[in-house]
Amino acid sequence: MRKQSFLLLLILSYLSSNAQLLSDSLLIDNHYRTFHFKKPSLPNTKSSLVFILHGSGGSGKGIMKTAVKLEAKAESENILLVYPDGYKHFWNECRKTATSAANLENIDENSFFNRMIEYFISKYQISSGQVFAIGTSGGGHMAYKLATTMPARFKAITAIIASLPDTSNMDCIERKLPMPVMIINGTSDPVNPYNGGEVKISGTVFGKVRSTEQTFRYWSSLDGYKGKPKKEILPDTDPTDGKTIEKFSYKKKGNPEVVLLKVINGKHDYPNDIDVYLESWNFFKRQINFK
Repeated sequence: MRKQSFLLLLILSYLSSNAQLLSDSLLIDNHYRTFHFKKPSLPNTKSSLVFILHGSGGSGKGIMKTAVKLEAKAESENILLVYPDGYKHFWNECRKTATSAANLENIDENSFFNRMIEYFISKYQISSGQVFAIGTSGGGHMAYKLATTMPARFKAITAIIASLPDTSNMDCIERKLPMPVMIINGTSDPVNPYNGGEVKISGTVFGKVRSTEQTFRYWSSLDGYKGKPKKEILPDTDPTDGKTIEKFSYKKKGNPEVVLLKVINGKHDYPNDIDVYLESWNFFKRQINFK
């Protein structure tokens, strides 16, 4: 039995790694918005849909290269991973003073994501109740926007090296509904300051963000938590990178889970001690069945 299970995993991994990469687009307000995904090799039945969102200046195909471990598990875990492209490489998220074209032209991101969800429901029968987003940097800000403005369509999000805009820099209408959220931020991040402040990337200004702790409290408060979170120290699996991870979490029966992974000495990058995508998927799986 063990041998058969192992062979099945090998077959699924092979099929996933060799799946055909597809690209498609949707016309949103006279703009063709593109996205990329690997065609499922096996029939999909109520799979989870996970959007992986690139950072400012990036692309869907570019961020795909960082998610290879999760891609390898896509078939066995029944996940459909989608990599959308921002408008001219940027997202119109909730930062009022962002000087990217996406923000200045007020690109309709909500319509884009709504239409993509409907596309994958229609073509691949994904589960409409199991839609997630993982975003890095500017993509993390986009993930916050999805959770803030259209929480009915998303089960949970992960925001990596990103904090909520400062109240003076927030231009989204906040629904303020409970949402499972995981945050992964570094204490030495020069771009997205851990303690809050102004964000600048290659001359593009995005205005001020709240501190990581304030962002964590925002979501935990919406989810009904009070008092101190549970604290754990994650295993230091790569002692050579000079980083360690402290995990702070709120979890209670009947409430969405909220997690902060505080990367000590982490910069504007991923920690080596964990795979941020596998960690996010494990977090998402817990939210699917929470009661």
